[in-house]
Amino acid sequence: MELPKPPEPPRRGWISSLQASFLTGLVVIVPIALTAWLIWSLIGWIDSWVLPFLPEAYNPATLINRYLGTNIDIRGIGLVMILLFTILVGWIAKGLIGRSLIRTSESVVLSIPGVRSLYSGLKQITETVLAQGKGSFEKACLVEYPRKGIWAIAFISTDAKGEIASSHDKAMISVFLPTTPNPTSGFLLFLPREDVQVLEMSVEDAAKLVISAGLVYPSTKPPKEVSEEAVLLEIDPQYQPDPDEDIDDRAERRTREDA
Repeated sequence: MELPKPPEPPRRGWISSLQASFLTGLVVIVPIALTAWLIWSLIGWIDSWVLPFLPEAYNPATLINRYLGTNIDIRGIGLVMILLFTILVGWIAKGLIGRSLIRTSESVVLSIPGVRSLYSGLKQITETVLAQGKGSFEKACLVEYPRKGIWAIAFISTDAKGEIASSHDKAMISVFLPTTPNPTSGFLLFLPREDVQVLEMSVEDAAKLVISAGLVYPSTKPPKEVSEEAVLLEIDPQYQPDPDEDIDDRAERRTREDA
C-alpha cells in the first residue's frame, strides 16, 4: 500500500517575497543606521560642549565654511580639539613642572570641604577604570545565580582585595552579572574561584548572547582531530611509537589488532 504523497508547500506570492526582502533589509539596515546615528549624535554633543569656548573668529568650522564659501555643519572639530588638549595636558603632567602644578592644584581642591569628597571619589573611580581597563572583562564565565542549579552568564572583573579577600579563606573573585537585554546594568558578585566556570567564548560573543536574550549563539569550533599516538598514549602511558614504522603499516597493524 502506497502512502499518499504529501501536499506540496504553497507557493509564495510576490507580496510575501517582497515582505521577506523588506524584513531582511531591516535586519541589515537598522543596526548600521542606529550605530551611525549614535556616533553622529555623540560627536555633535561633544562639539556643542567644546566649540562655545572658542571665539567665533577662531572657530575652525567657521573658518572652513568662510574659506570654502559654504554653510555646512562640520562635525568632529570639537572631538579633535579635546583629544589634542588631553594629549597636551598628559604630556605636561609627565614633566616635573606639570607634576608640581598638579600637586598644587589638588591641594587647593582638597582644601574645599564640599568639593573634596566629590573630587576624591571621581579621581579614584577614574584611576581604577584606566588602570584596570585592559585587564577587566577579558573572560566570560558561568555562575549559579539566583540559586544552585540555575546558571547565568557573567564577566570576570578582578580578584577580590582588601577586607573582602581577607574575610574569606577561599580565593574570591569579583564578577559582573549583566541583565538582559541591557548589559550596562547588573549585579556585582563576589564568589569563590572554584564556583566560577570560565567559558571559552569571547567577551563579545557572551555580550551578544546576553543582549539577544539567548537568540544569538557564538559559532562553535570544530573538534580537534586526535592523533592515533595521542589515543594510545592516553590508554597506555608507557606507549612509545616506532619511528621506523610507516603510517600505512601502522594503520594495517591497528586493523589486525582490532580484528
